[in-house]
Amino acid sequence: MANFDYVIVGSGSAGSVLAGRLGEDAGVSILVLEAGGADRDPFIRIPIGIGVMHERRSHDWGYDTEPEPGLGGRSIEAMRGKVVGGSSTINNIGWVRGNRGDYDRWAARGLPGWSYAHVLPYFRRAETWEEGANTYRGGDGPLHIRRGRTVDPLFDAYMEASAAQGYPFTTDHNGASQEGIARAQNNILGGRRHSLADAYLRPAMARGNVTLETGAHATRIIMEGSRATGIEYVQGGQTKVAHAASQVILSAGVFNSPQLLMLSGIGPADALRKLGITALVDLPGVGRNLQDHIAVIVYNKRPVPGPFVGELRADRMIVNIIRAHLFGTGPATIFPGGMHGYIRTEDGLTAPNIQLMFRGVSTAPHLWFPGIRKPQADLCGVRPVLLHPQSRGWLALASSDPFDKVRIQQNFFAEPGDMDTLRKGFQICREIMAQPAMDDFRGIETAPGADVTATADIDAWIRATAVTAHHPCATCVMGVGADAVVDGEFRVRGADNLRVVDASTMPDLVSGNINACVVMMAEKASDQIRGRSPLPAAEV
Repeated sequence: MANFDYVIVGSGSAGSVLAGRLGEDAGVSILVLEAGGADRDPFIRIPIGIGVMHERRSHDWGYDTEPEPGLGGRSIEAMRGKVVGGSSTINNIGWVRGNRGDYDRWAARGLPGWSYAHVLPYFRRAETWEEGANTYRGGDGPLHIRRGRTVDPLFDAYMEASAAQGYPFTTDHNGASQEGIARAQNNILGGRRHSLADAYLRPAMARGNVTLETGAHATRIIMEGSRATGIEYVQGGQTKVAHAASQVILSAGVFNSPQLLMLSGIGPADALRKLGITALVDLPGVGRNLQDHIAVIVYNKRPVPGPFVGELRADRMIVNIIRAHLFGTGPATIFPGGMHGYIRTEDGLTAPNIQLMFRGVSTAPHLWFPGIRKPQADLCGVRPVLLHPQSRGWLALASSDPFDKVRIQQNFFAEPGDMDTLRKGFQICREIMAQPAMDDFRGIETAPGADVTATADIDAWIRATAVTAHHPCATCVMGVGADAVVDGEFRVRGADNLRVVDASTMPDLVSGNINACVVMMAEKASDQIRGRSPLPAAEV
């Protein structure tokens, strides 16, 4: 049994930010509980290692969805990071804030302090942008952001083809205008992944008032009536308790934070009672409103292999990995993706509804060596991502055992309009690939194939191949409605001294990857928890 001012469950993006900012107050003590292990895997540090980690599902909770009716009954993987740094340690290190219309939408739904003008200062506070500070970008924050540095003539052709299709280049998708085609941005420092644990948690631990416990699986919030007083957790087979004098903060992620609430009696009362759990706070919204980005990909064979195939020759890659580890230089320090696009498929929308992810390599690249293994067939393509699905999923406890995985139902395409929008995105990708600028790079279409043209066939292919973009959120939504779980300061409704700060509290999906949004939310939450005045709204 130990006593702290704050106990934070989860060392992922939000938990690391909170530990870093709350730990700036020298007089407080903070415990961070992480169910996973240390982030020492060499593939974590080098950007090229992402493929290996995803293929092996390393440092992952191992979640898969229930069979999805909208995907032909397929169960799909739902990776979430189980390691120091959480999903920021295993994600694609894309830094995307979303669109200003996303946050103005949040404000219009009863969260006035969450408009774009109110959140922009927190985005700026979090980052060091390699090109320096300006009205929209930060220049001295903990997390380092740089432009993608993929070198491949294919990407110039993509830009020319997109412009011909009516989607011009934007110089900074995190700046004044998100819409259009832009070079990707990544959290990389010195040629290595710059996770949130590196940026916030480790500096906080170095100050001496933040303690990190790994292999610590939280099993229950300790409640005295409606007041949260600590966390029970299991570590090394032993049950332990950590008391929090000030706040218990759940930053365990979109699946684990609602699970811990429900295990502790906070959630839909009837469902909890059926599992033998005493319902302390009836919050029907816990575990509801699950949303995620879903995507497919239009692929063509490249007539001439691109430069990445050459880099995958085994002897070269071994040298490049060593270079990356020792010196932070070489091809292994460059994430193998170079460009995104943010577009609207129809007029009148307040934010883009399709994200375009441009790819210059196959989905399953592998090491090769002459006479031993051939290189893979090289491909290029565009992946349309559905940014604002109307469908809503859910998660539920499988049992009252905290070591049982939650049941996850994404419910993709439950609303017909989602298929209509993603189909439009797919057709736009095909049209970009058909532009003359792509003539030197576009061979035969391998996915879905040139013969797939009828609407019914396209929809069937989408259902058979669509996958998550790994941006789940909103299972403990922030808001004011009946399903709201936390208020605009992340306080759990009906409970005292208990907050949830992570992707689960996003009111809905933003227009792009969600990690930057989660970091911003945790930055803002840290001021709220410390009782500080919010940063002044930006005049933009």
